[in-house]
Amino acid sequence: MADDKGKDPPITELLIEWSDGRREALENLVPLVYEDLRRMAAGYMQREPPGHALQPTALVHEAYVRLIDQRQVKWRNRAHFFGVAAGMMRRILVDQARLRRAEKRGGHWERVTLIGDEAAVDGPDPIDVLTLHEALERLAAFDPQQERIVELRYFGGLTIEEAAEVMRISAASVVREWTIAKAWLQADLSRRSG
Repeated sequence: MADDKGKDPPITELLIEWSDGRREALENLVPLVYEDLRRMAAGYMQREPPGHALQPTALVHEAYVRLIDQRQVKWRNRAHFFGVAAGMMRRILVDQARLRRAEKRGGHWERVTLIGDEAAVDGPDPIDVLTLHEALERLAAFDPQQERIVELRYFGGLTIEEAAEVMRISAASVVREWTIAKAWLQADLSRRSG
């Protein structure tokens, strides 16, 4: 996410104005956040299998449509906005995967792995996107903060620092929780597949 310092008008100020019902604030906000939203979408879409029907621009536009319908949200700041956007993108991608699976008898597996610092398509023990989503729901019951960090990092494509800003915790805490969450997910998925 680009830093909002020095921009006129700042993203946080526009978000607050939008929360207060000023439609022109939304119109001024969109050009300031579009590239960051597109970067988030592109980061995730790089991990999608070849031939995926949804492109980063379409994912951004779908997330945008859902975001502007969030009339009840009182935006705190830009980090809050990008955190909500990451959750929207996750839901859109999971919905798309469910639709593709329903369209094909026997389902269609979207292969991903959680290795290293980033989630990747290639690597050991690939899993289905929907299987990952279900595992994240189980993780949320155990540790909602870890689930949210995985959502921000994997589905939102946020860096450690960006996730720390959204979560309002230190980058070191994000690294620790991300590492623990990946280990928990690997163990959970291994138990369920074996």
